[in-house]
Amino acid sequence: GRKNADSAGRHCVAECRCDAECRPPARSMPQRLMLTFVIFCGLMESASANGVYNKGSEVVLYANKVGPFANPNEVYAFYSLPYCAPNELEMKREDLGPLLKGDRPTKTLYNIRFREDISWRQLCKLQLTPTQTSKFKQAIVDDYYFEMMLDELPIWGYVGELETKSINFAREFDNTTRYFLFTHLDFSIAWNGNHIIEVNVSADPLQRVDLGSGQRKVDFSYSVRWIQTDVPVQERMNRYAQYSFLPQSFEIHWLSIINSFVLVLLLTGFLAIILMRVLKNDFSRYTRTAEDIEDDEEETGWKLVHGDVFRLPPLFSFFCAYVGTGAQLFSLVFFMLVLAVMNMFYPGNRGAMYTAAIVLYALTAGTAGFVSAHAYCRLSGPESGRWAWNLVLSATLFPAPLFLMFCFLNTVAIVYNSQAALPFGTIMVIIVIWALVTLPLTVIGGIIGRNMAKGKDFEAPCRTNKIPREIPPVPWYRQGPCQVFMAGFLPFSAIYIELHYIFASVWGHKLYTLYGILFIAFLMLVIVTSFITIALTYFQLAIEDHRWWWRSLFSGGSTGFFVYAYCFFYYFGRSGMFGFLQTSFFFGYMLLASYAAFIMLGTIGFLSSLVFVRRIYRAIKCD
Repeated sequence: GRKNADSAGRHCVAECRCDAECRPPARSMPQRLMLTFVIFCGLMESASANGVYNKGSEVVLYANKVGPFANPNEVYAFYSLPYCAPNELEMKREDLGPLLKGDRPTKTLYNIRFREDISWRQLCKLQLTPTQTSKFKQAIVDDYYFEMMLDELPIWGYVGELETKSINFAREFDNTTRYFLFTHLDFSIAWNGNHIIEVNVSADPLQRVDLGSGQRKVDFSYSVRWIQTDVPVQERMNRYAQYSFLPQSFEIHWLSIINSFVLVLLLTGFLAIILMRVLKNDFSRYTRTAEDIEDDEEETGWKLVHGDVFRLPPLFSFFCAYVGTGAQLFSLVFFMLVLAVMNMFYPGNRGAMYTAAIVLYALTAGTAGFVSAHAYCRLSGPESGRWAWNLVLSATLFPAPLFLMFCFLNTVAIVYNSQAALPFGTIMVIIVIWALVTLPLTVIGGIIGRNMAKGKDFEAPCRTNKIPREIPPVPWYRQGPCQVFMAGFLPFSAIYIELHYIFASVWGHKLYTLYGILFIAFLMLVIVTSFITIALTYFQLAIEDHRWWWRSLFSGGSTGFFVYAYCFFYYFGRSGMFGFLQTSFFFGYMLLASYAAFIMLGTIGFLSSLVFVRRIYRAIKCD
């Protein structure tokens, strides 16, 4: 609601980046490697001030973006609204991460000098046209906020405020509605020594213009107050790095994750005990001598499918490519969480997470090629001529849908003239990274995996029959769709609480900093996915159904379907997002995230089931 938006949006959110002067200019190879690591995601940037100022020095204020507060991805250029703009717009040069985040800082007309107070100063006087007035009115109706940057410290505020009894569903203007435009901004800047420590901005409610009264002349003004503080420059980010929720919410968050952890621990423990007892009975039954079983009934269960359980599944090349891609995504998520726990993604590091994700995905491409080619050549033979096609699949199974979705969403952003649309140069940089880093590493990993598979045939505990065994009919509740549904429910329940906080951060304006809890939730997700997939694979083999390869992958990855289903609940029940642009961005990118979760967790489920199946069939004697 508007009340929550006011409380969340009128406070200043500050971030910082390292000064370009701190980058080492040396040209030696070790220093170049270190410089590359620092630049690639900004992870090692310090939280020090961006600039050092003397009294009277100019402090440049940049206008970054405007947009509806409820739509975090629907951002536009600040001067898309008819504010006082310079004759020539001068944009600040940004790195890859901030560009992906939608930041396009543009120099403003505000004349701010270090430690020089301004009681009141006119910025400009405008004669608004009816079209310009309508733009401001629509921005006020849609609850637009703006973001400015002073010494790399973003500050937020609202364009105006609405006074009305009601507003209809068509978002049309009502005669009783009054549209007030804020025309005066008061900047409160804290300083220590030669550095800026903190910035706050507030709109003067007494200096506002009623756009519905027919007034077209608007005077924009500002004031600046400098306040000395004893906070050292090294600690200026501390108050922003703290957890953004209230202490009570913090405790509830920890209690919720502990509750989920204990529940998951008990369920997996009970499941493991039951499965071990059942397997113990199976082993004792299958290892009886011929004299013991000659008068018994015909045997049933998973031993009877020993001649088919290691038969390669259909579309085996696609299957291995999915497993390789899942291994890459797992390594990507793991390294991202490790960097997050190491506090590399602190609030002042703008766009670092986006850059880190792109670079780590490129660097872990060798994992996909290695795992995919190694599995394919070892199971089907190293002399198989289709291993190159398998590498092509590994390199495109995830990037191809990502590229198609990005083209659609970027086109939507371009049509809306939104800053969420990436510039052509940034797109070319990402394509070059994929072509020169991701693709070659995938090929190199595939070649290494193929060479390591030579002379190491897959040692299946049982020989595979030439003719597949007929699968007996089973009840509907033990068939594939029901099994896949049951497989995804328990892992999703383990991360449901954490998923809410992640959505509030990614698709809202909350600040997420408890990466330790997120790491614990990720470990729970992996453990539960492994256990539930192993259990369902056993139940499938027990009814003499040997088609467990693809079933285990879909069972492990079914959590991705639940995540995407949760998106509809969050969009309609927990968020205030609206409009085609934001809706397409939300459901489009969450579809990709759910697809990635499906591949990653499906790989975990299959590998766990493979270890389990080999273990149980190695423990019995098969004819």
